Amino acid sequence: MKADRMMDICLLAGEIMLTYGAETYRVEETLERMAKSAQLKNVHSFVTTTGIFLSFEEDGKGDVMQMIRVDDRLQDLNKVTLVNQVSRELVSGTITCDEAWSKLEAIARAPMNYSTLLLHFSSGIAGGAFSYIFGGNLYDTIPAFIAGFVASWCIVMLQDYTKVKFFAEFMSAFLGGAVAIALVFFGLGENLNQVIIGTLMPLVPGIPLTNAVRDLMSGDLLAGVSRGAEAVTTALSIATGIALAIALFL
Repeated sequence: MKADRMMDICLLAGEIMLTYGAETYRVEETLERMAKSAQLKNVHSFVTTTGIFLSFEEDGKGDVMQMIRVDDRLQDLNKVTLVNQVSRELVSGTITCDEAWSKLEAIARAPMNYSTLLLHFSSGIAGGAFSYIFGGNLYDTIPAFIAGFVASWCIVMLQDYTKVKFFAEFMSAFLGGAVAIALVFFGLGENLNQVIIGTLMPLVPGIPLTNAVRDLMSGDLLAGVSRGAEAVTTALSIATGIALAIALFL
């Protein structure tokens, strides 16, 4: 019973971490520490970008092994931090297994740390700021803000509707680029290149690319290569979308 309960706790913790942007080596280390804190032996965890494998041995009952598949990939590092805190409290004996399970369930059910509207607004602010940083003027920040907001809104709506991540990124880049071109064409902004750059910067896959490098540096070659391939595919989707917008409307 103790082994089954700890297996459920570890897999739930790993699923939350992997879904919301944690590196694979961090997930493996967290699961192993939690399982060893329950006096389980021969603890081994293997994590990829889409799955978690965990096995350990309980005295007198043999080996226990289970795996889960993780399809969703979102970004909310606040949830990763909260799971890490639960792990530390469980390992130190501050909380019991039942309390850890309750806290993890609450973290899994909790909404994103920031509202969707705030995320879209922040993407617009980032788009305007990047357009200015890359050589635009103050007039270029307005269309970059609007186009960045539209691109951010599109990627969330399309991904929820189609469930195809790369198609959503392609269409978001296309629609964001089309809006940027239209705004500059009608006189709202002066430097089209800087406006388009500002529009696309919030879509750049920063977290997957960073995690790919960190996984490779820690020796997790499979996870690092797969995350790197995901980041490259995202970049290609964005580049193709904006190239299509430029080809059609310029």
